[in-house]
Amino acid sequence: MNDYLHSLFGLDGRTAIVTGGSSGIGRGIATALARAGAATVIVARGADRVEETVRELVDAGCRAAGIVGDLSTREGIRSIAEAATEPFGEPDILVNSAGINIRPSFADITEDDWDATLTVNTLAPFLLGQRYAVGMAERRYGRLIHISSQQAHRAFVGSGIYGVSKGAVESLMRSEAEAWGGTGVTSNTLVPGFVLTPLNARLQEDPEQIAALAARTMIGRNGVPDDFAGAAVFLAGAGSAYVTGHSLFVDGGMSAH
Repeated sequence: MNDYLHSLFGLDGRTAIVTGGSSGIGRGIATALARAGAATVIVARGADRVEETVRELVDAGCRAAGIVGDLSTREGIRSIAEAATEPFGEPDILVNSAGINIRPSFADITEDDWDATLTVNTLAPFLLGQRYAVGMAERRYGRLIHISSQQAHRAFVGSGIYGVSKGAVESLMRSEAEAWGGTGVTSNTLVPGFVLTPLNARLQEDPEQIAALAARTMIGRNGVPDDFAGAAVFLAGAGSAYVTGHSLFVDGGMSAH
């Protein structure tokens, strides 16, 4: 990478924490940030997948470490927040990709379903961002990046609580952008279309529905985790310093229909 491109997109000397970084979109983003130079901490529940992801990155010459933890409780979130700073120090970049997708029929949603979804998908990004952004502001550099959803903007295929949680994430992003404006800290969301990941494995069991979702895009296919690499590196780097409070759609044109 030449010096000019490195000044815009290089992440050497930066530290990133990626929740949900061992699978799906989170893994794609963690890989991109690490390969762009950031010392990257992978946070997820499954020890085997965390270990596999870290090993793959280290074998590729990246600096990476893993933290196994659970974001489904306030105590778990706070424990992860501290543990994730141990390998490389306080983060310059936080990517909130961990999520759960509970989809009972609307009439059958329970209070436990609600609490579980809002805790992982919305409360964890809030608490982690609040914990890290103070230090980011003191250092005059910080990037808060959230993974949102089409269902934060429109209801389809049974949005349910998941859509509610992602709508809240978009509002959180705007509030963070306002709160940290002028400190060198930005907050933005990446909005996927339908992406082939373990989170939506159930939907992938229906080939006709998968084909119909692909047909809703302008590119003509559903997304894959690697599609988020360039957008994530852009939002994490110095070149995006004037981009905040923004929802960047990485959806093959689905939202433009």
